Amino acid sequence: MRSSMPIAATFATIALAAAGGCTTAKPPASVSQAADGVVQPATATYSCADGGLITIENLGSSVRILNGADVPLELPASPPAQRSRYGGQTYALVIEGNEALLMKGGAPPLACTR
Repeated sequence: MRSSMPIAATFATIALAAAGGCTTAKPPASVSQAADGVVQPATATYSCADGGLITIENLGSSVRILNGADVPLELPASPPAQRSRYGGQTYALVIEGNEALLMKGGAPPLACTR
């Protein structure tokens, strides 16, 4: 009688090797990759055209905007599956590479760079 153990072990090894090849590298949890392929840091400070600074904390499916004077503003991704456009309440934020455009209803857009 022949043992089926070596055959089972061979199939298990092939299955494990195939499963290992199916994984994809993801950015660490501290960064998010935008649609343009640019990886956004977990926290970045931007210099704005009005002379002020804003800090954007990237939370993955949302961002938190801090400007030192106001209460932090949290905006969800809009639409939810992407990582470069955020919006809610009367605010919107678009991040492209090293640039961020912050918009508030009734005010001119504020261009910022990091």
